[in-house]
Amino acid sequence: MYNMQSRAGVSYPTAFFILFGMLGAGLLVGGVASGGIWMAMTGTGILQMEKEMMNPANVQAVRIIQLVSTFFIFFLPAYFTALIINKKPLNFLGFNIYFSVRQILLAVGIMLVSLPLVGALSELNKVIPVPDAYAKFFRELEETYDKQVAVLSRISGFKDYLISLFVMALGPAIFEETFFRGGMQNLLQQWTRKPWLAITITSLVFSAIHFSYYGFIPRVALSVILGLLYYYSGSLLLSITGHFFNNSLVVTQIYYLTRQGKSIEEAMNETYPLWIGGIALVVLTGLFIIYKKISESDRKALTPAEDIALEEKWLA
Repeated sequence: MYNMQSRAGVSYPTAFFILFGMLGAGLLVGGVASGGIWMAMTGTGILQMEKEMMNPANVQAVRIIQLVSTFFIFFLPAYFTALIINKKPLNFLGFNIYFSVRQILLAVGIMLVSLPLVGALSELNKVIPVPDAYAKFFRELEETYDKQVAVLSRISGFKDYLISLFVMALGPAIFEETFFRGGMQNLLQQWTRKPWLAITITSLVFSAIHFSYYGFIPRVALSVILGLLYYYSGSLLLSITGHFFNNSLVVTQIYYLTRQGKSIEEAMNETYPLWIGGIALVVLTGLFIIYKKISESDRKALTPAEDIALEEKWLA
């Protein structure tokens, strides 16, 4: 996450605002591309798009739109921002292989242990009192979100399951991690020199952008975990691995349980009591202590000598 090939004249605060300008452009281009894909695949106009996207018959079009739109909205803005400020944009974002197998295994273990913590925080989120008017609005947002997920989660067979893994697990993991960890968290950290502040702000934005009040706190926690995977290792591929693993567990659970006769809503509803979440938090803390120690050791051993020299020169 250091700047080995920086371009002169662009500060990190400027780059941060460029990133969000690019996000706006990505939203616009992604929307246009989504409309074109919709009309080409369904033969219906974009005026019917919002309503017809809830129709299970259009699931393939919805999946492709999901993949393409997140590419434009998240991946490209981060990539072009990194390109403006750095001669090696992918390297700046954290696309490197300076990690070991044991780090990958630890990252997967961390994501497994995070499940009961996230589930417990989901229960906590639900019991936080809010005014009735807000509660009604939040429920409507949640219902809309659940319907969208339900459409994407209709898996008719094993081939469809593999497609769902690609669209709902791998694509979002790569594109969202590139923007939020490689882009936003990285720039905030370089700007403020305060990693925890960068991780916290990024996590709040990450959760807010999903427009789900009753999932807000658990998503913040999940984002903090992914942020730490990235920060301690310096490799975006490890946070992508964790994000993909988390998403793929959800897709696999939906696939398995719906084939057992449960509804999609039942398959998605998994919560844990707060005391289990507390135990998970303690275990996670221990795992991250180990992960940090191993990451520091393996990164020094695996990073090329010339890159280490450039890092030390930049830090000096």
